Amino acid sequence: MTLPRLRALGRLALFLWGLGFSGLALAHDVAEADAAFVRATDGPAFIPFAYLGAKHMVTGIDHVLFLVGVVFYLFRLRDVLLYVSMFAIGHTVTLMGGVLLGVEANAHIVDAIIGMSVVYKAAENLGLLKKIGVAIDSRAAVFAFGLAHGMGLATKLLQLHPAANGLVANLVGFNVGVEIGQVLVLTFVVTLLNLLRRAPGFAVGARVANIALVIAGLVLTALQIGKFARA
Repeated sequence: MTLPRLRALGRLALFLWGLGFSGLALAHDVAEADAAFVRATDGPAFIPFAYLGAKHMVTGIDHVLFLVGVVFYLFRLRDVLLYVSMFAIGHTVTLMGGVLLGVEANAHIVDAIIGMSVVYKAAENLGLLKKIGVAIDSRAAVFAFGLAHGMGLATKLLQLHPAANGLVANLVGFNVGVEIGQVLVLTFVVTLLNLLRRAPGFAVGARVANIALVIAGLVLTALQIGKFARA
């Protein structure tokens, strides 16, 4: 494996590890200006809400880490599309349903589950689940964790008390934005992984990167459990 490739894989692992620690402050947080906009909006505002959805996905470190884990070992485009679709359907169901029905959960518990979704996917990538005899359909797991991610989005939106006037249009816009943000993130991640996979020593760097994902997910989970205990 060439030195530049090794450096690239090392940087990827450090990047993922750093994302997890930056996620201590950023997971599901909403900028005050964005929160004020949501609270003040009365009526349809499709484009602004689409922007907020895309922004939340791109800057939502927990979402990004989970998606990295999901696509890490997917080599065919149809597999990427299948798994990403399962995730998208899951978070759409709970995002739309949760807000429209006024169903929310404890934000810290939901975020802890989301942190564990990162741990689960990276552990699966490392073959740890297989070693302990745990066999879960990956597609079903991605869908289930998509439900958790969507509930996290719904809970955060409900805490901002969006107006009923134009709510459906704004929710659709937000969800469309989330999907756009997801495409942007995946385009970057999949392109980078495809470049690195051509290196003969990719497996070693990939293992390091997934260990970094496990650590990042555990840190995110521990933080949220700690916040729940102190609440």
